[in-house]
Amino acid sequence: MKGKKYLLKRFSAVVMIILIAYFASEVYFNVASKTAIAQVYKYGSRGEEVKRIQTNLKKWGYYKGTVDGIYGYNTFLAIKSFQTKNGLTADGVVGKQTLAALGITPARPAGTATATTKNLTNNKDIDLVARLINGEARGEPYEGQVAVGAVILNRTRDSRFPSTIAGVIYQPGAFTAIVDGQINAVLVESSTRAARDALNGWDPSGGAVFYYNPVKSTNQWIFSRPLIKIIGKHRFCS
Repeated sequence: MKGKKYLLKRFSAVVMIILIAYFASEVYFNVASKTAIAQVYKYGSRGEEVKRIQTNLKKWGYYKGTVDGIYGYNTFLAIKSFQTKNGLTADGVVGKQTLAALGITPARPAGTATATTKNLTNNKDIDLVARLINGEARGEPYEGQVAVGAVILNRTRDSRFPSTIAGVIYQPGAFTAIVDGQINAVLVESSTRAARDALNGWDPSGGAVFYYNPVKSTNQWIFSRPLIKIIGKHRFCS
């Protein structure tokens, strides 16, 4: 009888230890997960993640300073400009949404599982922008290809145009590639890369909503638009 009681006590103690360990691990991983999700980068932050932020901002023309991993005033101003351009709260703080818009997956503490995150832009948008770039700017300098993609995005934020990517691209008479069928041409790899860069915020066009090739264009009205930049054979204008 005493032996049974002893074994029962031992069994209860083991069960208790297992339960305590389980709940402790749950608390640890929940806290770690929340910490990763809540991670923000702001004025005064330092580290490799800040370098990644600066690198993308510099690549897309928002940041002119040194990629040093120090979140200083120039980085703060660049983030505010990027946020404004991409319809985000322009507070100069890089949280989950701004990181996603920058194409950066938040770093997580060692030992925590990496969650599957939803892409900022769906694959249909990427493919559609890529095909329009492919049809309109295939063979142009890479910067010019991205600029064509940026024009599409700029139009979605302009009240004179449809508010969706598909609406802008298929607006009657808007793009030659739709009229002549070049949107269905064999897709080259650089067009897809250019689409991703444009959708992630790089705008080499300088905010343009129009572009044209002066050698091919027969529309006299387009020649009257204020010129912003010339990239390759295209003139980008407002």
